[in-house]
Amino acid sequence: MLPLRTFLAFCALALPAALAGCAGTDDRPVEVLAIGEPGSTFAGGAQLPLSAQLLRAATTEGLVAFDEQGRVVPALADRWIVTDDGMSYIFRLRDGTWPDGTPINAESARAALTQAIRAQSGQPLGADLSAIEEVRAMAGRVIEIRLSQQMPDMLQLLAQPELGAIYAGRGAGPMKARRDNDKDRQLTGVLLRAIAPEDRGLPQQENWSKLVRPLRLSATPAARAIELFNAGQADLVLGGGFADFPRLDLAGVGRGSIRLDPVAGLFGLAVVHDDGFLAKPVNREAIAMAVDRDALIASFNIGGWTATTRVINPGLEGDNGTVAERWIGRTIDERRALAAARVAQWKAAGHGPVTLRVALPAGPGANLLVERLSADLKAIGLALQRVGPGADADLRLIDQIARYDRPAWFFNQLSCANARAMCSVAADKLVAEALAEPGLVKRADLYAQAEAQLTMANAYIPFGVPIRWSLVSSTSGFAANRWGVHPLMPLAFIPK
Repeated sequence: MLPLRTFLAFCALALPAALAGCAGTDDRPVEVLAIGEPGSTFAGGAQLPLSAQLLRAATTEGLVAFDEQGRVVPALADRWIVTDDGMSYIFRLRDGTWPDGTPINAESARAALTQAIRAQSGQPLGADLSAIEEVRAMAGRVIEIRLSQQMPDMLQLLAQPELGAIYAGRGAGPMKARRDNDKDRQLTGVLLRAIAPEDRGLPQQENWSKLVRPLRLSATPAARAIELFNAGQADLVLGGGFADFPRLDLAGVGRGSIRLDPVAGLFGLAVVHDDGFLAKPVNREAIAMAVDRDALIASFNIGGWTATTRVINPGLEGDNGTVAERWIGRTIDERRALAAARVAQWKAAGHGPVTLRVALPAGPGANLLVERLSADLKAIGLALQRVGPGADADLRLIDQIARYDRPAWFFNQLSCANARAMCSVAADKLVAEALAEPGLVKRADLYAQAEAQLTMANAYIPFGVPIRWSLVSSTSGFAANRWGVHPLMPLAFIPK
């Protein structure tokens, strides 16, 4: 439970920190660039690009939200409790209004949340939310979320931008936005301003206009974002990944401006087709054995990056440690010798040369990756052909941050229900049993069995954890965190 007095105390501590670093005290907007396609800020649909996620989180809050450090904080709900059995979350809504002045009540919030959950049907986030059995309106400003099984990360999921509550076509803040074209920088985006508390049905705060400043959010490709940052025309660049990381050194960005998020997630290759050479699990394993993960990350010059041969990132809560890294005790040369023998056996059966198509994004980091993979596979007798992200391929890169750091998230991403690539029906069955299992020890054992099934299937070839970076000037309200979430509202506070 997070009572209101705890939240107010948090705000009292967080506000001075948020005011500490913004350059200048005038009304100049904080310039935020999200790496992505120009105009993607206005995208819709179930899966939003980064800039659209940032805009939605800023203007359409859910029951709870994230602060700059990735902690769950109150939003539409100012307090909540979790029942002792973990099967029910009860939220007390704040005393406020929707944008049209209608009071926020249990029924309107229930309807908005139910609509947001339904919109995720068929998406990976929908699988994460599958434990929600019912959303009930209780007393005037109290709603209850009932679960079919325990979900310790329910608050983490409810804070996702996709679960923002929309009423009469609009969200309840905490910011408002209007389209804004920056002709000087040739950017199209939005200008955001923090909504005064009294305009949200909350108590008036003295000198509010002197506490906040506007933000301008635009989406632009990485090369342009880095260029604008180096020129002092951007305060913050968000959404950097492995594909563009080498651009930072090429552009001479100071290491002091780079922030790396210590995220968990999936970074590896999904096997798309189970035909030809890829029809046999042992041949798919040959590819996994050939990858020199240490050499791969060395080419990016990133310290502290975690390489792994496991489907699940090691060390997560719910991981009982019974699944170890693969091929322990074998050198990369020994692994490649075994893999090469399998390739030779395939060719000796009259199948001929093998060329695998790998779908990768553009960018110098992706160029490095394909160079490394090409050398790795050449060492065992395979050829690699690079294709674009949307092209038909044999192998496709998965590069996604975990929304919560438990095994269930990884299994939901790689489940047969997603149908993005090969999968394991046996693993899915074990995961379903684990979700229904109340005992923590037995559940962890079922998850370990499911990971073992996915490992034997060799349908996903892991490299390690994702790479996520941001560029930060003196602007405050930003913190690297394990979820890679960087809300805009904390950036709106200005120094005294």
